[in-house]
Amino acid sequence: QVQLVESGGGLVQAGGSLRLSCAASGRTFNNYAMGWFRQAPGKEREFVAAIRWNTGRTNYADSVKGRFTISRDNAKKMVYLQMNSLKPEDPGVYSCAAGTPVYEQSRRGYAYWGQGTQVTVSS
Repeated sequence: QVQLVESGGGLVQAGGSLRLSCAASGRTFNNYAMGWFRQAPGKEREFVAAIRWNTGRTNYADSVKGRFTISRDNAKKMVYLQMNSLKPEDPGVYSCAAGTPVYEQSRRGYAYWGQGTQVTVSS
């Protein structure tokens, strides 16, 4: 079993930055991908970024490339999402996910999900 707990959300002005954290506990994650997804009101949950736990290989949605950075700390079992240059279209509930997806940008294959943390961007 895997438990994921997100933190770091909040209210920020457009152009500002936030750093989200995801604390993972439970079984080992060597072959897992860790993903960040977001869901805005009335919209589908969408992929933001992913990182492979063992290789550190990253994957980003086109909408966040160059602005967001995903990273992990293996020793602490932490995954981070540094969000810079936040835009009015970035708000939502950001959730951390863990699993063995074939396609990292798909929600399928992520077996474990956190409760999410709210990100609000004011213009």
